[in-house]
Amino acid sequence: MLEKLQSQPADALLALIKMYADDEREDKIDLGVGVYRTGEGATPVFSAIKGAETRLLEQQDSKSYLGPEGDMGFVQALMPYVFGEDATMGGRIAGMQTPGGTGAVRLALALAQRAGAERVHLGLPSWPNHVQILEDLGMEAVPFDHANADGSANLAALIAAIDGAAPGDMVLLHGCCHNPTGIDYTPEDWDVIAQALERNGVLPLLDIAYQGLGRGLDEDVAGVRSVLAAVPEALIAYSCDKNFGLYRDRVGAFYVMAQDGGTLDTILSNANALARATWSMPPDHGAAAVRIALRDPDLTREWRTELDGMRDRMRDVRRQLAVADSDAPGLNLAALTEQNGLFAVLPLDRGQIAALREEHAIYMAGSGRINIAGLHVGNIGKFIAALADVTQR
Repeated sequence: MLEKLQSQPADALLALIKMYADDEREDKIDLGVGVYRTGEGATPVFSAIKGAETRLLEQQDSKSYLGPEGDMGFVQALMPYVFGEDATMGGRIAGMQTPGGTGAVRLALALAQRAGAERVHLGLPSWPNHVQILEDLGMEAVPFDHANADGSANLAALIAAIDGAAPGDMVLLHGCCHNPTGIDYTPEDWDVIAQALERNGVLPLLDIAYQGLGRGLDEDVAGVRSVLAAVPEALIAYSCDKNFGLYRDRVGAFYVMAQDGGTLDTILSNANALARATWSMPPDHGAAAVRIALRDPDLTREWRTELDGMRDRMRDVRRQLAVADSDAPGLNLAALTEQNGLFAVLPLDRGQIAALREEHAIYMAGSGRINIAGLHVGNIGKFIAALADVTQR
C-alpha cells in the first residue's frame, strides 16, 4: 500500500540550510532561517527563561499528564499581554495550550471547519504553512494582495476581500510583524478593518507570532484589540517561539472569543476534542517556563528587557539598510524602517538571488525574504556591497 505514495518536493528552506552548512567560505551570511540572532550571530536562551527553568527543575514534583488543554496557568498568564487589562472580555475569551503557533493555527482552522467554514481569505505572500494547513484540511484559500509596491499594506485589497466574502467565510490576519514582508497595517488601518469585519460578519483568525518584536508589547497587539472590540467572535493563534526564544520547545496558545460564556464552553469542548485527536496533549516544559517567568516580577522585567534589546537591534539594522537605499536602486530599502519584525522581502529576481549565494556567500529564500536579524555590524557592509553589485549590473 505504501508504494502508492508519491515523493513530495523537498522543503526549500531545509535545502537552503544544507547549502549554507556545506559552504566553506568563512564570510558566509545566513539570512534564510527565521530565528532571532544577536550581533554575534548566536540564538541564545533568554536569561529569564534560564531562571524559570532553574526553578522548574527545583520545584516540579510530577511529570503526570495535564490533559489536552495543557498548562492553563501558562494560558492565563499570557492573556493580559495579548488582550489587555480585561483579559477575558467579560468572560468571553478563554483558551488552551498548543504545540507552537503552528498547532494553534491548525486547531483554529479545524475548529472553524467543524463549525462550517470552507473558505479563508488570505493576503499573499504569507507564511507558507498557512496555505499548507488549509490544503491539508481541504479548505479553500482565497488570496488577495497583502502589499503595495511602495512597501505599504494594501488595505484596499483586504477591505474588498472582507466586503466580498460569503456567509461562513473567514479571513486570516497577521497580528504584527508580517511574515514574510514585515509590512503591517497602521493603527488607522486596523480601525477600518475592525469596522469592515463588524459590518460583514466575517470570522477573523488573528495569528500573533511575534508580539514585542515590532514596536512594543502593547503596540504590536493594538490592532488585534481593535478587532476584538468590534466583532462578536474571533479565533486567535499565539506563538511564544520568537518572543521567548523557545523555538524547539514548541510553545503556543489558542484562544477563542465568543458571544457569551455559555457559547464559549461549547466551543472549547470541540477544541479539546480536536486537540485530543490530533496531538493528545501539548509538550509541557516550555509553557511551564513561560508561566513561571510571567508570574515572577523580577523574571518578567528581565524578559521584557531582553525583548526590548532584540527589538532595538532589529530596528537599528533596518535603519542601517535604509541609509544604503541609493546603493541598491530599485530595492526600496528606505521602506524597511516603516516595517516590523524579523523579516523583509527584497524585490530580487532568481538570478540576483543565485548570484548573491554563489558569488558572495549570502543565503536567502528564493522569494527574496531576508531575516533582518541575520545582519550585524560585522557583515552588513558586505551585504550592502553585494546588493549593489548584483543590482547595478
